[in-house]
Amino acid sequence: MNTFGQIFRLTTFGESHGVAIGGVIDGCPSGLELDVEKVQKDLDRRKPGQSHITTQRKEGDKVEFLSGIFEGKTTGTPIGFIIRNKDQHSRDYNNLREIFRPSHADYTYIKKYGRRDHRGGGRSSARETIARVAAGAVAKQLLQNIGVNIQAYVSQVGEVEVKKSYLELDLGLTESNIVRCPDLETAEKMIARIEEAGHNHDTVGGVITCVATGAPAGLGEPVFNKLHADLGHAMLGINAVKGFEYGSGFAGTRLSGSEHNDVFVKDGETIRTKTNHSGGVQGGISNGEDIYFRVAFKPIATLLKEQHTVDSSSHEVTINPKGRHDPCVLPRAVPIVEAMAALVLADHFLMNSISKL
Repeated sequence: MNTFGQIFRLTTFGESHGVAIGGVIDGCPSGLELDVEKVQKDLDRRKPGQSHITTQRKEGDKVEFLSGIFEGKTTGTPIGFIIRNKDQHSRDYNNLREIFRPSHADYTYIKKYGRRDHRGGGRSSARETIARVAAGAVAKQLLQNIGVNIQAYVSQVGEVEVKKSYLELDLGLTESNIVRCPDLETAEKMIARIEEAGHNHDTVGGVITCVATGAPAGLGEPVFNKLHADLGHAMLGINAVKGFEYGSGFAGTRLSGSEHNDVFVKDGETIRTKTNHSGGVQGGISNGEDIYFRVAFKPIATLLKEQHTVDSSSHEVTINPKGRHDPCVLPRAVPIVEAMAALVLADHFLMNSISKL
């Protein structure tokens, strides 16, 4: 499927080394005052060439809206947009036309389609996520109108980990450094770890934490579209993602039920929970507390060093790939995680709006 969502729906198209990456957003309500500069700002956070710890591919990544917006506001009709590719070095991939790169989608695409675009991975390239960021930026603006804010940050690179809860951090510092970690002391160690991987022509993975504040209680569509399930679906569809946990996650297995239960308390005229091991979701429906989750990213599969593999004729070969690649995907993946979270929450907000008379 190239379409995500049920009411607020995004369809994406394009390949890494094609003419453009683009998308069509359907189901966005009319009358939303759209700030295109905010959309571009999120695209700039994702684009390559931001710093010495990201790929040096140079792309302006300027979004062009083609439809669905009139006089600065959405019309309720499909919102079409494209981001043109400018700096493809397709020749860097010519020697890989018949070779299956380790841990890439080369072999599986051949088995599924019978052919593949070898230039930068084609449709399997993470460059496709630029369309998700553009659409997610629109969803963010819809959510901001109801007081929902989404903030992600890098919480782990390799073995270097932020030890503090998001509640102990100033998330406003996330964009103050090139690794996008609000714990500044840990950020320096993360940068050094990424530099080490790059120096060794290797890669390193890590974890992104995401927090959504201000989400109203009642979002979620049991039983097969539980809010946390749709968030997991969204995150696991991002390139290089290997794991998803929300609330206490796997750490919660170490607690007893009496320790883990979120006790309800009265807070003025509202009902809150004393703790939030549930991550803001109970029974698949948001309960009004912060929604928080963690997303694990593997080390990027493209290494600029010698590796052994086989080709399409099953011959053993040795490859030494060329090209421009990130030693760590985490800094550029922060806006992607935010975008996918926004698409899910916007979709559930609209579903919830029509589920009541």
